[in-house]
Parts: sequence; C-alpha cells; structure tokens
Amino acid sequence: MRSTRRAASSVALACLMLSGCSVSLGTGSASGSQSPVGGASGTAAPAGGASGPIAVGAGPQKHYTVQQQPVAGSCHYRYERGEPIEDPKCTPGAISPAVTQANLQSTICRKGGYTSGIRPSAYVTGKEKRLNAASYGYTGRMGDAEYDHLISLQLGGDPNDYRNLWVEPADPGHRSGSGVNNKKDPVETKLHTAVCKGQVTLAAAQKAIVTDWTTALTTLHLS
Repeated sequence: MRSTRRAASSVALACLMLSGCSVSLGTGSASGSQSPVGGASGTAAPAGGASGPIAVGAGPQKHYTVQQQPVAGSCHYRYERGEPIEDPKCTPGAISPAVTQANLQSTICRKGGYTSGIRPSAYVTGKEKRLNAASYGYTGRMGDAEYDHLISLQLGGDPNDYRNLWVEPADPGHRSGSGVNNKKDPVETKLHTAVCKGQVTLAAAQKAIVTDWTTALTTLHLS
C-alpha cells in the first residue's frame, strides 16, 4: 500500500512539472487538457460555437455555488451588426442535461413556466457577474449590463455553468443608467416559441444562438 501511494505521488509530481498537464489529486487522474478556470461545474466538452458539440453542464441544482470565471482581461467582446457578441473561447455555451427534445412539454414548454424554479440566486449571480465583468474588461455601469445566459434557460441552457454566462453590454446608443435593454432577449423568445411549436428542433435553436445570436432567426428561417 505504501509503495502504491509513493508511485501515485511520484506520477502526480512529475505531471505537475510538465506544461499543459492538469492533475486531479482527489481522483488520482491526469489530463492533458486545460480549462480557463478551476472549480466550474459541468462535464468537460469541446467548445460550442461554429464548430464542435456544445458543452453539457451540471444542470439545475438545489444549491448553487459561485463559479470561478476566466482570468481577468482574457475575454474580448466582438461586435456584429453593431451588437455585442460574446468571446467563444470564454463563453462557448453549455446546455442543461435536464432538457431534451423528448421532454420539452414537461420542461421549457410546460404551462406555468420552467425557468423561475431553476435560476441561481441573485447572491450567486451577483458575485459571478462582477468576476465575469473583470474577465471581459467591462467597465460600464453594472446596472446597464445583463449577466446573460448565452443559451437562455428557456432554450435549455445550463443555469450556472461559467461557459454559458457572460456580462452582456448594453446595445449601442443605450442611455446610460436606464437599465438592461438588449436585442438578444426577443431573439431568445422567438426561438423558444419556434421550438415549442415544433418549427425547429431544440438542438438547432441552441446551435444557432451560440454560433451568432444576431443571425439565429435568419439562419433558421424564422425572421
């Protein structure tokens, strides 16, 4: 038993000395992949966006904890058609395993609503929002920015996976101090309606919005 422990410790130490190698001392497993943060919930998966499958998060939790965010200054906004777009390296999107095409009527499409019962508390998201603002270098009024689910909860997005949340700045021309007001929310609502009516699949809607929310409706012929 002692020799086994010494061997495991030696492997872990050797691995830590190599670049690009991460070690989970709790499980004794090593991986060659790196994450921009530590301690985030969910199953590791290739980034979403224009290529690759969308990551799968941990799904709804009874008790949410504050998730660590990408390193300060490591994320950069893009602008398409004048609208702020997330950095796909930091915010590729993450879906909830609790929502599938097969159970739409009992989850996101059910009467009476679904999202209010799975949202993290303002205490949790408030702390995450401040950390994520630093990740993106956002220096505007916090009250004018939305801590946004890239894949909205009404489209089966994961509630608290850092890969699915970002500080979304106000639209250009927005009057400072007038609160959150952006053009992404109506897009999410139209996609939700289309999914629940069977006009598009859940997966297609999720993929369209992580690829570019400004073109999602056009891509799916819903505009």
